[in-house]
Amino acid sequence: MDIAIIADNNKKELMVQFCIAYCGILSKHHLCATHITGKHISDATGLKIETFLTGSTGGIDQIASRVAYNEIDVVLYFRNTEVDSTPTDATENLLRLCDLYNIPVATNIATAEVLVTALGNGDLNWREFVNPTSEYNRRKRTR
Repeated sequence: MDIAIIADNNKKELMVQFCIAYCGILSKHHLCATHITGKHISDATGLKIETFLTGSTGGIDQIASRVAYNEIDVVLYFRNTEVDSTPTDATENLLRLCDLYNIPVATNIATAEVLVTALGNGDLNWREFVNPTSEYNRRKRTR
């Protein structure tokens, strides 16, 4: 499956710790992330991660476009939860596209644990039928 990972600045360390905890499951999937988040996770875990631009310079938009083209199966996005923070247009667009295209999205660690555990159990395999061009399905066809 293709998993997109994003973490706002005050959530990057939490995302790194999450990825360390679930490295075994995540290593079986294709991972992509905004640049700084991906670098932090890769440095801490050794996971291979395709990186995009930083979130503030268009990385979230790049992931959103992949969602729109049905190239992402799961989004893990630990967002800023400060009271005075307002979501950016890119964030709102990404979440809207996830809703539109039925992409499971986690915006906090509790939901992320549910999704990643489900991945480990094969509970999200229905995405194979929805996303026949995913990296997962391309690998499966070549076996």
